[in-house]
Amino acid sequence: MMEPVEHIFDSHAHYDNERFDPDRDELLQAMHKNGVEYIFNAGNEPAANLVGIALAEQYDFVYCGTGIHPHEAATVTPDYLALLQKQLEHPKVKALGEIGLDYYYDFSPREVQKKVFEEQLILAKELDVPVIIHDRDAHEDTMILLKKYQPKGIVHCFSGSAEMAKEILKLGMYIGFTGVITFKNARRALEALKVIPTDRLLLETDCPYMAPEPYRGKRCESSMICETAAKMAEIKGLPLQQMIQITCENALQIYNIK
Repeated sequence: MMEPVEHIFDSHAHYDNERFDPDRDELLQAMHKNGVEYIFNAGNEPAANLVGIALAEQYDFVYCGTGIHPHEAATVTPDYLALLQKQLEHPKVKALGEIGLDYYYDFSPREVQKKVFEEQLILAKELDVPVIIHDRDAHEDTMILLKKYQPKGIVHCFSGSAEMAKEILKLGMYIGFTGVITFKNARRALEALKVIPTDRLLLETDCPYMAPEPYRGKRCESSMICETAAKMAEIKGLPLQQMIQITCENALQIYNIK
C-alpha cells in the first residue's frame, strides 16, 4: 500500500476527453482526497481548448493551456492564431499547448505540422508565455525549431535520449514524464530521467492515456500519478513526498501560478 501523499501537481492532463464524459465532475471533485492539489489541462484543438477553459473556470485547482496539436494542424482556420491569442488573455490559461510535431501518426502533412508549430512558437515568444511541446518520432525537427526560437516551457511525455534531454536543458526548458517510466521497456526514458536535475522535472499523467503500472491499459486519471512519482523518486534517490513537492513547485514556477 502506497503512503498517503499531498501537493500533487498533474502538469499535463486531458479531462476534456470524451472518455471522462460519464463521471468527469465526480472524478474532479474527489481529487483532493487523493492528494491532487493542481491539474493542468492541456489543449490540443478548438473544442478541447474551450472545454479546458470551462473546467478551469469551474474548478479553482484546474488550470489550462490552449493550442493546436500536430494531429490537427491541417484543419486550422485562417484566424486560429488570433483565437489562441484571445484565449491566452484568460487568467487561468497559462500556456500555449500542446503544440509540436508527430511523425508517428502523420495525421497532418509534415510540412503543415512544421508551419503551424512554428507559427505558434512565434506567438508564444511575442506573448512571453510558456509552450507545451509534443514530440513523437520527430526529435530532429523539434530540436531545430526549439533552438531557433528558444521558448520557455515544457517538453511533455519525454521520449528522447539522455543526450537530447541535455540539449533541452541548455534551452532552459522543463521535461515531463508520464506513466511510461513505470513500464518494463522504459530503459531509454529512465536513462534520460537520470541526467535531468530535479528542478527541471515535472510529473504528468497525459490522462486518459499512459496509465502507469499496475493500471496499464485502463483509463488513466490524476490520482494514478503516485505510481509515476514513486518510480521517479526511486531513480532520484528521494522520498516520495519530497519528489512530489519538488515537481509541484516546478510546475507552479513554469506555469506562473501564484
